[in-house]
Amino acid sequence: GVAHGQMSERELEQVMKGFYQQRYNVLLCTTIIETGIDVPSANTIIIHRADKLGLAQLHQLRGRVGRSHHQAYAYLLTPGEDAITSNARKRLEAIQSMEELGSGFYLAMHDLEIRGTGEILGEAQSGNIQEIGFSLYTEMLNKAIRALKDGKEPDYESPFDQSCEVRLHASALLPSDYCPDVNARLSIYKRLSHAASLDELRDIQEEMIDRFGSLVPEAKNLLSTHRLRILAEPYTISVVDIGDDKAILTFNKSSNVDPLSLIDLVQQNKHIHFKGPERILVDLKKDFTLEQRIQEIATILGRLKLAPEEATA
Repeated sequence: GVAHGQMSERELEQVMKGFYQQRYNVLLCTTIIETGIDVPSANTIIIHRADKLGLAQLHQLRGRVGRSHHQAYAYLLTPGEDAITSNARKRLEAIQSMEELGSGFYLAMHDLEIRGTGEILGEAQSGNIQEIGFSLYTEMLNKAIRALKDGKEPDYESPFDQSCEVRLHASALLPSDYCPDVNARLSIYKRLSHAASLDELRDIQEEMIDRFGSLVPEAKNLLSTHRLRILAEPYTISVVDIGDDKAILTFNKSSNVDPLSLIDLVQQNKHIHFKGPERILVDLKKDFTLEQRIQEIATILGRLKLAPEEATA
């Protein structure tokens, strides 16, 4: 049988019905059979010039066979390694490696990486997001959307949120003997860096205890680092440096902390001092443990207030 897009609807219906009823055993067709065709008796497909087809097309075409309990085969014909493009080679490698149930999602992610994401506010179906990475792109987009929703002009000169750097002068990590799986460690590091609230941080901590057991000191320090980061970032504090007997909080020049709350904090606590226009020095007791020093700084951060215009924004 022969089937292609130039045939009338009635002709196509007759051809497909004949193939389904096994009046002929071979169907020569275009990619018109890509979707909506379910022929359980079809167990072999030969795709000519597979290098010309997209990843989603290859996945759909491969899915036209093997729709019953019989073993099925998909043969992808190409002119040779030297005659195909690098992107075509990546597509063929991806389709070969994905054979398990649920592989469609991973194929879609490969397709996203190869072609680049399409325009969100335009018509193009491919783009150059891979130049900066999908995660960074979504971060930049979200920041621009938040600014527009607040009635502000997005700051294109400085499009990235400045994260607070926390220095504990102690090991803050997930040791390999606590969390042996490298992928699990990387996943937790990423989730911690993206945590925007103490509730999110608490959920990650509970998951770590559930999966790996009681927290080791290095893991506790890691969680404390992100706890201080979350408390400091609303006030655009760039650095929190905690030493043995003192700590320094460094504010950005465009900090949105309420100056009056800072003045009250210094006046009411003899161990807190201004150190220049952008820093606060906190004297710590020498017999404090690291955990006590961290708690002291967390308490100070909790007493800060946003400038009135920021608090009402």
